[in-house]
Amino acid sequence: MKIQEDQIIGELVAQDYRTASVFKKYDIDFCCQGDRTISDACASEQIDNQSIIADLNDLLLAPSGNTTDYASWPLDLLADYIEKKHHRYVVEKTLEIQPYLTKVCSVHGGYHPELFEIKDHFNATAAALAQHMKKEELILFPYVRKMVQAQHENSKWESAPFGSVKNPIEMMKEEHTTEGDRLRKIETLSNHYTTPAEACNTYMVAIALLKEFEQDLHLHIHLENNILFPKAIALEKELSQNN
Repeated sequence: MKIQEDQIIGELVAQDYRTASVFKKYDIDFCCQGDRTISDACASEQIDNQSIIADLNDLLLAPSGNTTDYASWPLDLLADYIEKKHHRYVVEKTLEIQPYLTKVCSVHGGYHPELFEIKDHFNATAAALAQHMKKEELILFPYVRKMVQAQHENSKWESAPFGSVKNPIEMMKEEHTTEGDRLRKIETLSNHYTTPAEACNTYMVAIALLKEFEQDLHLHIHLENNILFPKAIALEKELSQNN
């Protein structure tokens, strides 16, 4: 497959997640802003699109290895995976990271006041994601599973009280964008997750955990924005037409 400048970034990453590393290299958001073409993203960021296209084509020529093809998974399996892997990760890592940040601020905050901003941003993200994930687990994901069941059983489909699945999806995408922006602020404040020379082990662990948290959230949001959400919208349309 030859990469073209009019291809949608999110769709490309959904086809082969290895391409995410190229967009990350050029600091192009492939999850929250994955609905842009390569050309539009490059124009916005003032980047030479031919350089990105060349890197993408080189990457796709390499052996794929064990890259997981999430786009081929059934929707209910994908929803289960996101909930059990990524949602649990957010809960567990939040409890791990927050005490580290509190300690680092108390020890190093006098010389590095940006740590207090990082802590505030992370705490805000943690609180927002907790509410966000509950809405997915209690409203959106059960609806997706019911759609899959109706498709398998070829049963009559009735839309949800909230109307189209597009309604909660648009809300989730807006919240993804908010948290993606907040984590970019943390990345900037931490000098791209770089620790100063005098950093203690606790400081280094805190920053490493924040970087890992951001990377996991990128995949988490990508799986929803670029794969689960578009397929859920398409499935709902199919079920409605078949009634």
